[in-house]
Amino acid sequence: MWGRRRGRRGAGRGAEELRALRREREAALRKARREEQLVSKRLLREDSAAEEGGQDGADAVPDPLSEDEVLELLRAVQRGSEDRKGSLSRLRRALQNEDTQQKFVRLDGSMRTLTGLFTSSLADMQLEAARCLHELSHSSDPTVAEACLPVTSYLLTYLSGHSVEFTELCLYTLGNLVVESEAVRKQLLPQGVIPVLASCIQSPHEAVLEGVGYVLSQLLQAKESPVEIIPQVLDSVLPQHMLRLVCFSLKAGLGAAVEFAWCLHYIVCRHKSNTVLLGLGAVPTLTSLLLHLASEIPQDAPEGLELLVCPVLRCLSNLLAETGCQVRDERLLIALFLLLQCFLQQHPFLVQECLWLLNNLTADSPFLCSALLSLDLLPALLQLLQCSQMASVLVLTVLCNIAEKGPFQCQRLLQQPILPLLLPILALPDPEALGQCLELLHLLFLHCPQAAADFTRQGGHQALEQHQNTPELQERAQALLDMVRQPLGAPSPCHPTLPAFS
Repeated sequence: MWGRRRGRRGAGRGAEELRALRREREAALRKARREEQLVSKRLLREDSAAEEGGQDGADAVPDPLSEDEVLELLRAVQRGSEDRKGSLSRLRRALQNEDTQQKFVRLDGSMRTLTGLFTSSLADMQLEAARCLHELSHSSDPTVAEACLPVTSYLLTYLSGHSVEFTELCLYTLGNLVVESEAVRKQLLPQGVIPVLASCIQSPHEAVLEGVGYVLSQLLQAKESPVEIIPQVLDSVLPQHMLRLVCFSLKAGLGAAVEFAWCLHYIVCRHKSNTVLLGLGAVPTLTSLLLHLASEIPQDAPEGLELLVCPVLRCLSNLLAETGCQVRDERLLIALFLLLQCFLQQHPFLVQECLWLLNNLTADSPFLCSALLSLDLLPALLQLLQCSQMASVLVLTVLCNIAEKGPFQCQRLLQQPILPLLLPILALPDPEALGQCLELLHLLFLHCPQAAADFTRQGGHQALEQHQNTPELQERAQALLDMVRQPLGAPSPCHPTLPAFS
């Protein structure tokens, strides 16, 4: 929804480094999530592997066990021998294999046994059982997720657990389960998952906060989210804390900031009215964050910062599409061009995100259109015309936003080599770019008739003639041809039936 045209390996690694490794593992899915709403599952497996000084289990999945071998492991766990924890650890490693997972959940009493250990008073057994449940939650088989249904209420209860590691395990297990099964989500909502997350989000621990953001982002992407989940979230204290945590100390809390920025994005793009977020000051808060990010980038940009910038840009752009919501801060224009300059080479997808926001900023704001010109940002904007197909369309749309403000703005535009830059676009096969190009020419010729004569001298007449036989463009092209053929100084003819340029 863009609105109007302004439309862990080795025992020596610390917890933060482990979380960074997990985030690196998820890079591909994160990149995909930039373009569409995607869910993903996460493993905390490297943490437990490091405790044993072993290899990172995420890289080496064990071979599947036979049903008899799985049954023997289960019996060893049930017997309560001295090596019970060792048996449970072996079971956890075996459950890294999806085939073994399916055999385990089919065994009578297997989940009751695991749930009993998970709810026991022995902290070490409880933690190892939680790791087993976490392995099961990572399965792509919906039947495995549904086998975990009886344990969801305990997972919620233990979110106020005795250790950060245990709480983190419970959070990521819940987050994995809600992805796979609608039945799990329907059970968690009446159990009070939203109030529990609203309590957890006030934790002082970064690992817990990031886990809360993960669970919440998975819930917010569910198909039933707009009706059953988002209203509950908006009626809680979660939005105000999400806005606070998005602006959290970036070096200490980038992971949590990224999670909650995506949560805000999912709310904004899937909810019809965002009055709650607007009332909490989401627009000035996100504006201030972008200003801060832009000021930090040239000196010390944290790794993965683009994963935060992307949803923040989207949130702000979509919120600006709400009726009556505007920003009058020319510093935001400078911030956008600093972000463009920083990310253009390594993360070109952010060009499109920045331009969407620039479009929504300038569509209904003569103030920001004039500021873009007075700050001499137009040359940098024109350089993006050849960046990509979508970038071309968006740059042209921003230029139209400026040109429709009147003759003075058109004269300022024509001080740059805009007309020669438009000629190659008229030869493109992209109808959207062509449509925006024709609209821009229409506005320039309308407000500055001399531009039509200049365009003709540069070969523009022939460029327009080639579209006379293109059904969706012929009326617009003909209208422009009539304008360029008109003697300079003659009154512009009215075209009451001319289709709207959009």
